[in-house]
Amino acid sequence: MKILAIDCSAGAASACIWQDGKVLGECFTNVKLTHSQTLMPMICGVLEYAKVYLQQIDVFAVTAGPGSFTGVRIGVASIKGMAFAQNKPCASISTLEAMAENLRVLDCTACCVMDARCGQVYNALFEIKNGEMRRLTPDRALSIDELAAECAKYTMPVVLVGDGAELCAKSEAFETIGVRLAPEPIRFQRACGTAACAARAAESGNLVSAEELMPVYLRPPQAQRSLKVKH
Repeated sequence: MKILAIDCSAGAASACIWQDGKVLGECFTNVKLTHSQTLMPMICGVLEYAKVYLQQIDVFAVTAGPGSFTGVRIGVASIKGMAFAQNKPCASISTLEAMAENLRVLDCTACCVMDARCGQVYNALFEIKNGEMRRLTPDRALSIDELAAECAKYTMPVVLVGDGAELCAKSEAFETIGVRLAPEPIRFQRACGTAACAARAAESGNLVSAEELMPVYLRPPQAQRSLKVKH
């Protein structure tokens, strides 16, 4: 089974070709260019490097949220278009679960965090032990102080991963609880993590059609929140 997986849910963007548990190719950028400029050339490039044609892809996977509203929309729209054209299924993957895949080699409490602005982070916690991963919380939006108080209760080492990891590590709330930052090469969400989650989704039958694939927002976009305040 061949999977094309992408992530452009935050500042970084990546694309991956995965086949039967192996990464055939992956492209990653973190240069702050708009994803509308970088994503499609990246997808074309990774297909070419992996010697795979789009018609050979069995599952199209994307981190459907949470994340940047614009980035999530671009990623979902790109995968919807390709999957619809090829009449193939999609895997809708939690951005937070995909980034937890980076830490599978550690025994830890994976604290996956993305900067949600407005004094909040998007977060989910996972227990990773002996290469097995168990979700501890749903995806949610909460304050850094609330998250730090929860992390302080865990006995396993807490490792921060994601584009909000450094933000949390530098906060006063986290200074006193002894968390670790994931190393830079595995700190950011990557499409290979999306692909690993998609492979599990395919095995368990948790795929959706291109028509059913939708962005997953944990709160309304800023424009909608501002409109509510005005009214």
